[in-house]
Parts: sequence; structure tokens; C-alpha cells
Amino acid sequence: MAISKELLEILACPKCKGDVKLNEQGTGLICDACKLLYRIKDDIPIMLIDEAVPLEKENN
Repeated sequence: MAISKELLEILACPKCKGDVKLNEQGTGLICDACKLLYRIKDDIPIMLIDEAVPLEKENN
């Protein structure tokens, strides 16, 4: 089960309060402004700044 469009529309980056989008794999939410990936575990987005992964690490 993926994240619903309704939930995706109301979620915001906890760091900058900006918009987030689903990554191509559907495994996380990306904040383009902060360059952070918030992982999704068991269909639940982990929206904690300390748990976010910098996008540079995601690509390696």
C-alpha cells in the first residue's frame, strides 16, 4: 500500500516546512529545498529530521 495522495498533499518537510514529493522508487519523500530524503517504513513516512538521509548519500 502506497502513501495516499491526500496524505502526500498535507505532508511538509519538518525542517523547512516546504513541499515533499515521493521518490521514483516509492521508498521515501524528498525535500528539494533541504536536499533530504525521509524514508518510508511499513507505509509510514519517518518525518524526523534526525532520521533524514542527505540526497548525496542516497545516490551512492
